[in-house]
Amino acid sequence: MSQQQSAAPAPTPTTDSAVATVARRRDWWRDAVIYQVYPRSFADSNGDGMGDLEGIRSRLPYLRDLGVDAVWLSPFYASPQADAGYDVADYRAVDPMFGTLLDADALIRDAHALGLRIIVDLVPNHSSDQHEWFKRALAEGPGSPLRERYHFRPGKGENGELPPNDWESIFGGPAWTRVTEPDGTPGEWYLHLFAPEQPDFNWEHPAVGDEFRSILRFWLDMGVDGFRIDVAHGMVKAEGLPDLGSHDEMRLLGNDVTPFFDQDGVHDIYRQWRLILDEYSGERIFVAEAWTPTVERTANYVRPDELHQAFNFQYLATHWDAAELRAVVDRTLDSMRPVGAPATWVLSNHDVTRHATRFANPAGLGTQIREAGDRELGLRRARAATLLMLALPGSAYVYQGEELGLPDVVDLPDEVRQDPAYFRGAGQDGFRDGCRVPIPWTREGSSHGFGDGGSWLPQPEGWGELSVEAQTGVPGSTLEMYRSALAVRREQADLGAGDAVEWLPSPEGVLVFRRGDFVCVANTTGAPVAVPAYGRVLITSGEVEETGGEAVVAADTTVWWTTA
Repeated sequence: MSQQQSAAPAPTPTTDSAVATVARRRDWWRDAVIYQVYPRSFADSNGDGMGDLEGIRSRLPYLRDLGVDAVWLSPFYASPQADAGYDVADYRAVDPMFGTLLDADALIRDAHALGLRIIVDLVPNHSSDQHEWFKRALAEGPGSPLRERYHFRPGKGENGELPPNDWESIFGGPAWTRVTEPDGTPGEWYLHLFAPEQPDFNWEHPAVGDEFRSILRFWLDMGVDGFRIDVAHGMVKAEGLPDLGSHDEMRLLGNDVTPFFDQDGVHDIYRQWRLILDEYSGERIFVAEAWTPTVERTANYVRPDELHQAFNFQYLATHWDAAELRAVVDRTLDSMRPVGAPATWVLSNHDVTRHATRFANPAGLGTQIREAGDRELGLRRARAATLLMLALPGSAYVYQGEELGLPDVVDLPDEVRQDPAYFRGAGQDGFRDGCRVPIPWTREGSSHGFGDGGSWLPQPEGWGELSVEAQTGVPGSTLEMYRSALAVRREQADLGAGDAVEWLPSPEGVLVFRRGDFVCVANTTGAPVAVPAYGRVLITSGEVEETGGEAVVAADTTVWWTTA
């Protein structure tokens, strides 16, 4: 047990009365708008340059007023921070850089009092190499029972000097690291699909499953409303850990099922977890970060007895193109309908270039881009893409700062970068720091309101003009567009939940669909287009001019109408 854990009170199981102020809307998650907070970059309460739980707590009223339903917190667990907290040393403790368990308890309670739900990250594919199990496994040497909870294997070659198989790390380089045994000799190898500091658990060992079922109950008893499951498609590896034979699939979003990703055995784990979650009141949920080859494979994770939602990465990776967008929307809805799960829509997160920058660049560059591109074009498309996303049936995810129209910071100095993939090469591009720069709250100040002591990643010049302060109350600002759109989404009965859209005739490059009395028009072209004026304009991301029964929609613009 960690020192911090022993100093904090044991969690008290949450009762209905403890969360009574959270909206008791049935199936709330089917059309929820969920806001991702990256704790180290959201708000710093103590001036050390690093965001923390108390900082998040102080900004909860902002999130309530923005109009979101729930807040997803990226990891804040005790960790050496080799991969920004996704290397967990203690799943029941808060890292001191973020606060204490008492701070987590206060944050959860305050969120509930404001009508917000809290979803926390869970990292079950791997632990930190500083996890007590792994440290003991190394110290006890070959034959240690603790080594069976990870993937330790003898090496190949005359003296075991070659890795056990040909797998490579997502972050670049071999997926195996050879250990030095207690007697000082080169010894066995252990598997890490990510950084060497992140050894993969062996989910065939019963102790691993027992531990995570206990971890689930710990945080459910603390009152959390759900879990986002990191690398939900990992955990189970093919029997015998066979060679891949090709390294084309050593990335998160591949074209085929691999021996280490999207194995069918993961679904047995989630069926066990769902039984635990269903014991708790308040409609707690699971959200899968499942990078699968197809939307159809993603649907396997959200069958009725498994998880509730899965991120739609195929949608995130789609270009700003009407035909491509319509195709992925149709595939998504068609795939989710048979399993009764809601679709999810997401444009940005902590692992990809912000969509205001992706859309500022030519199509085909992927989800990690190093060029700033055309900032004005990127923001215009990003705003339009947001209104399109929020008009689709299902649940939407908003990444912190996208409501401010923040671009990626593409010119960070090499010496400040912390993404582990940046230092390994040949894996992910390693430029995720650009979307993690602390967000601006005010025009002025050492870190534009993030905190009193600067920020752990430098904020660029002009950041203050994108701040909450600079945009609040300004008609047409991106922040006010988000606030208005989320308010309209709540007010319009035909928005949110559902599993279908009615496509209407439209010019080339334009999407038009109806949902009851609601009509959405998205012009993905670089020129104005004329469409029928469908009724009263609810909100628009750009200019729209109506003359008689016709409306001219500006380039890269989305418009919401009501026909009621």
